[in-house]
Amino acid sequence: MNPASLPPSQKVKALVKALNGAKRTNEALARCQDGDEMIEVLLGASAKLGLGLTREDLLSTPPIRDWIWWKNKEALLTIGDNRPRYQQDVRPTPQAPAAEGADGEKRKRFFGLF
Repeated sequence: MNPASLPPSQKVKALVKALNGAKRTNEALARCQDGDEMIEVLLGASAKLGLGLTREDLLSTPPIRDWIWWKNKEALLTIGDNRPRYQQDVRPTPQAPAAEGADGEKRKRFFGLF
């Protein structure tokens, strides 16, 4: 099977597996000053493996996306949302529909402890 035909998540998984034990590549990643340098090293590794990953693939696919955020010293959580960054990009799901009461009036569903 041609690795370049895989979806980005599987390509990244193959890249991460290949990085395990790759001493020179791991040393190069450790020497990187920021996420942009890491991306360049990872794009080179991807090209050598024939994975064909793009910069966008690396910036949007975990766990490499998280490594880049960490290297850039960006928070994985933001104050106020208390949601991981990868979930902030996803649109919220629609709220539960309102239920009709006995008098025909719409009311919101309550999912609480009581």
